[in-house]
Amino acid sequence: MLKSFFITGTDTDVGKTYVAAALIRGLAERQLTVSGFKPVAAGATWQDGQFKNEDAIDLLRESTAGLGYSDVNPYCFEPAIAPHIAAEQEDMVINLPDIEAVYAKHKLAADMVIVEGAGGWMVPLNDQLGFDDLALALNAPVILVVGLKLGCINHALLTEAAILNKGCRIAGWIGNDLNGQFMEINENIRTLKQRMKSKFIGNIEYQPDKEKKSAVDQRKIKGLLDYLIEFR
Repeated sequence: MLKSFFITGTDTDVGKTYVAAALIRGLAERQLTVSGFKPVAAGATWQDGQFKNEDAIDLLRESTAGLGYSDVNPYCFEPAIAPHIAAEQEDMVINLPDIEAVYAKHKLAADMVIVEGAGGWMVPLNDQLGFDDLALALNAPVILVVGLKLGCINHALLTEAAILNKGCRIAGWIGNDLNGQFMEINENIRTLKQRMKSKFIGNIEYQPDKEKKSAVDQRKIKGLLDYLIEFR
């Protein structure tokens, strides 16, 4: 049972990595072999003889496919800037066929592959391509993480439209409470349910205690995991 999903967000810092890691952990607990794949990351520190990105490390920590860091994150850049700019500064070009070749390793090693983008849906990878092109090339249904904050309705609707216009499938969208201070979460979710074409598949509540949050969210995403396993 090989399935892949591409995690994108309405913006940067909306919880893509948290959602991706939670899905990997939950699927692994169901005795599935799961790999996390963050093809491109910008913002890294020197660790164990190479630059490593903390988001990619989180995905690797939860993964059970046995792949190494360079397979989980083949393009890693030190400055926390747009990845195509970071690549230009290092005189590199982010190459789609190279990413597809590494992705093939994930498909051989895992039952489920959770791919995470960087930033939002249309962040550029080079002069011609962006993450939207990558998602289309990998043919992985998209999970949209909506950061629940002022402006999220517009951001979510525009992002969904762009995903559909690209010709990608959307498995569904997840709401993520970013800081516990947004008072109209239920009203915003209700509006998004009414206006979005894709399925609402979960809502992650804010919890400052990370260990408690992880335990709570693993219970809450049980239905989401069931949905993804059965998704066709």
